[in-house]
Amino acid sequence: MDVKYINPFLDSLMNIMPQLGISDLKRKSLSVKGKTIKSPGVLINVGIVGDLRGNVIYGTTVECAKKIASSMMMGMPVSELDEMAQSAISELTNMLTANASMGFSEEDISIDISTPTLMYGDFTATASSDKVICVEMLILGLPFEINIAIDRIS
Repeated sequence: MDVKYINPFLDSLMNIMPQLGISDLKRKSLSVKGKTIKSPGVLINVGIVGDLRGNVIYGTTVECAKKIASSMMMGMPVSELDEMAQSAISELTNMLTANASMGFSEEDISIDISTPTLMYGDFTATASSDKVICVEMLILGLPFEINIAIDRIS
């Protein structure tokens, strides 16, 4: 896993979130995790194929997911992570990963992405790589992770 693969995801987050009315974004830390990702409440997995292969697992709390979904739905109150809120969060990760793929294409790296898979509750997910780079962010003051597990195909 090459750390240069982080920037397209960070750039994507910084470009997309303000378009959704969310400008309270802060980068916390960068760490390396193992293959197992513990859910902070909500995990959304997006597969990547092409010149790079692997997956990106977005993680956040249920509270953060509800706040983001509310913002995406023009401020409509979101009191539970129902189907509408889950759809909004899944679409957000689709937008973030698609935008990152455009950043990769500017570096002559061609990738395609899968449909996001959202899961919530107390569980662990398995990344496609033994080393996962985790970018920890605060969105609206709440935790949001981007777990990047992608490798270049030789």
